[in-house]
Amino acid sequence: MTRKSLLFIILCFLLFLPETTQGKKKRLEPSYAWKITPPLGLREPSTIDTLFQNYSLNYIPQGVSYAYAATGNYCAEGHNMLFMQRATMSDFHFRDAVSHWLPSESKMKFYNTRIPMTLLSYNFGGGKQDGQDALGVIFSANANSRLQVGAMLDYLYSKGSYDYQAAKDLTWGLSGSYIGERYEFQGYYFHFNLVAKENGGITDDRYITDPAQVQGGNTSVNAKEIPVNLTDAHNRVKGSELYLNNRYKLGFWKEEQINDTTVKRTLVPVTSIIWTLKYNDGSHRFISRNAEQNLSFWEKTYFNPQLTNDFQNHWQLRNTVGISLLEGFNKYAKAGLAAYITHEARHYNMVTESAEPTEEQLESMTDDPYPDMKTKATEQLLWIGAQLTKQQGRILNYDVTGEIGLVGPAAGEIRVKGGITTRIPLFGDTVPLRAFGHFTNLSAPWLMQHYRSNHFVWENDFGKTRSIRLGGEIAIPWTRTRLNVAVENVQNQLYFNSNGLPSQYGGSAQIFSATLSQNFKFGVFHWDNLVTYQTSSRQDVIPMPQLALNTNMYVIFRIATLHVQLGLDCDYFTRYKGVDFQPATMSFYNQNTVDIGNYPFINAYLNFKLSKTRFYLMMSHVNQGLTGTNYFSMPHYPMNPRRFQLGLSIDFAN
Repeated sequence: MTRKSLLFIILCFLLFLPETTQGKKKRLEPSYAWKITPPLGLREPSTIDTLFQNYSLNYIPQGVSYAYAATGNYCAEGHNMLFMQRATMSDFHFRDAVSHWLPSESKMKFYNTRIPMTLLSYNFGGGKQDGQDALGVIFSANANSRLQVGAMLDYLYSKGSYDYQAAKDLTWGLSGSYIGERYEFQGYYFHFNLVAKENGGITDDRYITDPAQVQGGNTSVNAKEIPVNLTDAHNRVKGSELYLNNRYKLGFWKEEQINDTTVKRTLVPVTSIIWTLKYNDGSHRFISRNAEQNLSFWEKTYFNPQLTNDFQNHWQLRNTVGISLLEGFNKYAKAGLAAYITHEARHYNMVTESAEPTEEQLESMTDDPYPDMKTKATEQLLWIGAQLTKQQGRILNYDVTGEIGLVGPAAGEIRVKGGITTRIPLFGDTVPLRAFGHFTNLSAPWLMQHYRSNHFVWENDFGKTRSIRLGGEIAIPWTRTRLNVAVENVQNQLYFNSNGLPSQYGGSAQIFSATLSQNFKFGVFHWDNLVTYQTSSRQDVIPMPQLALNTNMYVIFRIATLHVQLGLDCDYFTRYKGVDFQPATMSFYNQNTVDIGNYPFINAYLNFKLSKTRFYLMMSHVNQGLTGTNYFSMPHYPMNPRRFQLGLSIDFAN
C-alpha cells in the first residue's frame, strides 16, 4: 500500500468517525449559488457541487466530453469534437486548448450562505512514474445577508502515462458580492499558471496497435518506454482576470402596514445604471531545446535552429456602461429593457529568440517570408448594444441580446443571441420547451492575421466569419427524455489546415446536431444515456465524428447512512479523420490521413457519500486489452492506459 493510499484511508476514517458517533446533528446547507451573464452581469441560478453521483468521472480527460480529442494527459490540451458545445475562438487562442482547466467568467460562481462554507477535495491516481493529483478548495462566507466574500484554489499535477507529458496548473482567486436594495456589486480576480510538457505524440502507433511487430514479438508494453517525437519541449500559459460589476437602482418606496405601529418600506426599483469593468491578460511561451528535433519535427525553422523560444502576450481592458428599465416594477412592465455601450482596448506583442546558424544548419532553415511584419499592436474597439429580458414569467420567459461594432476591428461586427422558454400542458403534466439561436458576424482574431515564431509565420487578410444557429429543446419529465436539435450555417470558417496554418473557407458549411438524453430507472438500477448525431457538409473544414455517445449503468443504494453508487461508464464515438495537435502553436489542425475512433473507453467506479463527505474508487479504462487496441483520441496520441484512482471531497460546515 502506498503512502498516498494510507493517508487517504486515515483521512476518511478521521472524517467519518465524528459523523457516526455524534448522532443526528442538523447542519444548515448553503443557501444558493449563481453565475453572472454578460454583458450587464445579470444573475443566473446555479448549483453547489455537493452531489456524489458520477463524482469520480470528473477526474479523467474523457470527463470533459464524450467526443474529446486530447494529448492524453489530465490538465493538458484538448478539443471538444461535439461542435455545438464549442466556444468561439478567443482573442488569445493559446488559452482555448486548455480552457477546460482554467477559470473564466462563465464558470465563476457566487454563493450566499448562512454559515461559512468550505469545499475541500483531493484526488489522485496512478503510481510513482505516472501519478496524478488534483487539489481543490472553495470558500465562501457572508458577513450578513447582503455581503459575501469567497476564495478558490486549484492545483493540478499529472506526470502523464507516456514519456515527456507532465502537466500542472495552479489557479487561485478571490470573489465578493453585495446585493443591497439600491446598490449591487459582483466581482472577482483570478490568476492561473499552466505548464505542459509536449512530446509531439508517439513515434509509431504500432506500440499501441501491434506492439509485437515493433518489439520483436514482445506483446507487453510499458507506456513510459514508448519513444516520442519531442523530449525537451513545453508550453506555459499564464494569465489573470479582474471583473467588477456595479449596479445602482433608482425607484420608489412602497409602504406596507404591518401593524398599528409598524410600517414596512420596500424599494421598488425602476431603473438601473450599470458599469462593468473587465481586465484580463495572458502570456504564452513555447520552448524546445533539442536542436536536432527543432529541424526534424517541424517542416520549417526561421530564426533559431538550436533553440525555439517563442513568446506572445496579450491584455485587454473592457468597460461597459448601461442603463436598464427593470422587469416587474408595475403590471405593465412585462420585460426588462437595457441599452449599453462597450469600449475595449487590446494589446498584443510577439518575441522570438534568434541565433546565428552554422553553415550546415543554414541549409535546413527557411527564409523569413514577411521580414517587415509588425510584432506589436494596440487596438481600440467600440460596440453599442441592447438587451430585452423576461425572467419572472410563470409561462413564458425570454432574453435577446444584440450588439453592433462601430470602431476599430469591431466595425461591422454583429452579435445577436436569444432564447425563449415556455411550458405546455401534456398528459396531465407540463413539458418545458426552449428555442434558441444566434447570428454573428465576427472579425478574425489578431493572432490569426499576424503571427511570428520560430516554426510558423503567417500574414493573413481574413474576412469576417458569419454564423447563424437555430435550435430547440424539449424535456419530458415522466419519461426522463430530453431532445436538443440545432442547425448552423457558417460562412468564412476559420480553421487550421493540414500544414498547421490558419486558413479560411470562403464558402458555407452546414452543421446539423441532435442530442438525445434518455435515462431509465428500475428500482435501484439506473441507465443514463447521451447520444449525439452530428453531420458537417464540409468534413475537410469542420471535421467531426458522426455519432458520439455516453452510457452509464449503475445502482444506487444505502448501507445505513452511507450512500453508494456502483457503476460502469462508457464513452464512444465513430471513426472520422480526427484533428491533430501542433504543440508550437497550441492549435488543433485538420488532417486527412488517419482515422480515429470506434473504441469504447470504459470506467468502473464506486462513489460514496456519508453526511458531508464524498469519496470514490475508480478503475479508468478498465477495458484496455479487451475491446481492441486502437485507443487513440488523436493521431499518435493514445488515451491513458488502465489506472486506479481515488478521490475525496469534504463539505465543511464551519
